[in-house]
Amino acid sequence: MLPLLKKEFNSFFASPIAYLVIGVFLLVNGLFLWVFKDNFNILNAGFADLNSFFYLAPWLFLFLIPAITMKSFADEFNSGTIEILKTKPLTDWQIVLGKFFASLLLVVIAILPTLTYTYTVYQLGSPVGNLDVGSTIGSYLGLLFLAATYTAVGLFTSTLSKNQIVAFILSVFITFALFYGFDAVGSSLGNSGYTLRQFGINEHFKSISRGVVDSRDLIYFISVTFFFLFITKQQLKNE
Repeated sequence: MLPLLKKEFNSFFASPIAYLVIGVFLLVNGLFLWVFKDNFNILNAGFADLNSFFYLAPWLFLFLIPAITMKSFADEFNSGTIEILKTKPLTDWQIVLGKFFASLLLVVIAILPTLTYTYTVYQLGSPVGNLDVGSTIGSYLGLLFLAATYTAVGLFTSTLSKNQIVAFILSVFITFALFYGFDAVGSSLGNSGYTLRQFGINEHFKSISRGVVDSRDLIYFISVTFFFLFITKQQLKNE
């Protein structure tokens, strides 16, 4: 699995995709958080936190992660190299996980530079260090789980079509439904929509972001991620 992971990861940097994803993620966040004079600007917020970043990041990943994963299997099916891949001494699970971790690793690399935001806000606090570290760590943890779920969804949609654009659109649609759909419909129902909101990513992401790691949130993210990886493996098996 490791050779496949390395091959997939290196392929991102052999094309513009890795540089575009990392560049767009950092550029958009940088502009909204530090340059544009709007509600997301940290310097105008009047208090030291990274809530704006953790609000923006899931929405950016909604488009950037599907851009990473759209070619994972669609390109293999389109070029016919999936047959070559299947002749290698790899199980279907190893193929799926190799591609999954390669894509997720690229997302992690995109997130890492944002740790400078944490240091900056920490230093800008009055007094210095006036930052809710627990909440910040929880938010980063939640962002990683969210990214893993988005990546699993993207891999699955990549098995549904040989066309990368179709895979991209399907991935955006499903991740949007998971992140915002349940939350929006549940909120419109008032108190009776609480159970429905629990099926959505946003509810669990916000819960972890409070700095308290609840086993129910971890189980949710792990279960949804595993579910999409499993049906990806089944799709691959049926090809």
